Amino acid sequence: MGKKWLRLCLVVFLLITSLTGTGFALDPMHVYYLDVGQAEATLLLGNDFTILIDAGDRGENDVIEHLQRLGVDSIDLFILTHPHADHIGQAAKVLEIFAVDEVWMSGYEHSTRLFEEVLDAILETDAYYYEPRTGEHLTFGELQLYVLNPALIGTNLHASNIVVRGVYGEVAFLFTGDAETRNEKEMIQEGLPLAANILQLGHHGSRTSSSLDFLLAVKPDVAIYSAGKDNSFGHPHAEVLNRLKILEIPTYGTDRNGTIVLETDGLGYILYAETGKPLREVGEARENRVELNTASFTELQRVRHIGPERAREIMALREVLPLRSVDDLRRVSGLGTKRIEEIKQQGLAYVKGVNEDN
Repeated sequence: MGKKWLRLCLVVFLLITSLTGTGFALDPMHVYYLDVGQAEATLLLGNDFTILIDAGDRGENDVIEHLQRLGVDSIDLFILTHPHADHIGQAAKVLEIFAVDEVWMSGYEHSTRLFEEVLDAILETDAYYYEPRTGEHLTFGELQLYVLNPALIGTNLHASNIVVRGVYGEVAFLFTGDAETRNEKEMIQEGLPLAANILQLGHHGSRTSSSLDFLLAVKPDVAIYSAGKDNSFGHPHAEVLNRLKILEIPTYGTDRNGTIVLETDGLGYILYAETGKPLREVGEARENRVELNTASFTELQRVRHIGPERAREIMALREVLPLRSVDDLRRVSGLGTKRIEEIKQQGLAYVKGVNEDN
C-alpha cells in the first residue's frame, strides 16, 4: 500500500505541475550584461556551459578583465553577432587567452582589418567555426538556444546580424545584437518564437530597433541595453524609452548601473547591479532632457542649434500640429538633416509617444 500511495502522490504532483507550468528548480544560471562602455558583451554562465555573446570594442581590455574576474578559463560557445568593431573588438584577444570550443559568426564578410584579424585568430585555434541560420537549435545542459536570424546573408551587415533566444527552464532571454526593425518585421512575419522574459534591446537602444510591434510580440518583463555613459549617439533614444514606458516595461542600462546580473533557477529570476547598489531604472526621470512639445521658451534653447527665434517658431508650430519625433524639427527654419542629426547626438531633445521616425 505504501508504494501504491507513493506512486499516486507522484502522479498527482506531476499532473499539477503540468497544469500550472511549475517545474523543478534547476541549478543557478547567471547572465552578465557586461559594462563595456559604448559596446556590447554578454556572458551566460551555467554549471555546465559558458557562452559569450560579442566581445566589446577594439582598443580596450574590459571584456578580458571581466572574464578573468568571473573565473572564466574556457568558453563553450562564442557568438559574434555581426562584425562591427563595438561587437568584435576584443574577439581576437578572447580567442588568444581562453580556450574556445566553438565560434559562431553570420558569414557576412566585412572589409576591415579588425575583421580579418578575428578570422586569423579563429584559424590559429582549434575552435570549430559555424554560421548558424534561422530555425537551428542547440542544447547546452538545461539551456536551449534557438537561432532566429539570419535566414540568409544579404548585402546589409545589420540585416545579417545573429539573433538568439535562450530558454532555461521557464525563463526566456532574447539577445538581439544590432538587429533593426527590418529584422524584427521578418521575425514576426515568420511566426518565430519571440516571447521572452528579458529582452536585450537592439542596437544599444537605438531608434533603428525595438519597434512597437516587436515589443508587443516579445512581451518582455524587463528590457536591458548596453551603452556608454553620456555617449555621443544619445543611446538609448527617447522614442524607444517612450514605447517601453507606455508598455510599462522596466528598462535598465549598463550606462547607469554598470554590469547588470540576472540569476535564475529556471522558475524565476532576480536582477541586480553587480556593484551592489540598487538598480536604477531608465526613463523615469527626464528633468534634464527637453520634451519638444511641452518645453518652455528657455528650455528649448538648451537644445543645440535652437536659439530664441527657433524656440519661438517651435512653440508656434506645435500649437498647430504637435511634433511626432525629433525628425519633425525639419519643419523649423534652418534645421536640415545634418543639424537634426547633431541634435539627436546631443541626446537632450525628445518627443513623448510611440511613433516611429519618418
